[in-house]
Amino acid sequence: MEVRELAEGDLDAVAALSLRAWAPVFASLEAALGGLFAVMHSDWRADQERAVREACATDGMHVWVAETDGEVAGFVAARLDQAERTGEIYMIAVDPAHQRAGVGSLLTSRALDWFRAGGMRLAMVETGGDPGHGPARRTYERAGFTPLPTVRYFREV
Repeated sequence: MEVRELAEGDLDAVAALSLRAWAPVFASLEAALGGLFAVMHSDWRADQERAVREACATDGMHVWVAETDGEVAGFVAARLDQAERTGEIYMIAVDPAHQRAGVGSLLTSRALDWFRAGGMRLAMVETGGDPGHGPARRTYERAGFTPLPTVRYFREV
């Protein structure tokens, strides 16, 4: 497996794998939110594809892909906040066909190395507390992140 910087030709593969990777997450959110899910995400696939493409094109965002056997297996998008000396893993996804093989850990490690090289003192990543985000939480905790539980409430008005 190789981790390398995102190339222009990777974008379609990154967008597609992110939708496959996040399908269980959005199913979990739908189960937790009930009817509110449709209010919040009338078309989660279109919203997420747009979010991935925007993240990959954002100035200051650094994006790496993990490639195995010529196939993009996952990606991570990260950014630095020089004023706060904090690096943020903004977005990360691993194709389901490559999950549980260390891809997420490898991508997380690459981002952490970049944070250290950039003089950051703190690394941050945010994820959900629902069952669909369980694998992400395990990856971050194995990487040494300390969770800070928060509660976000929603209701339709």
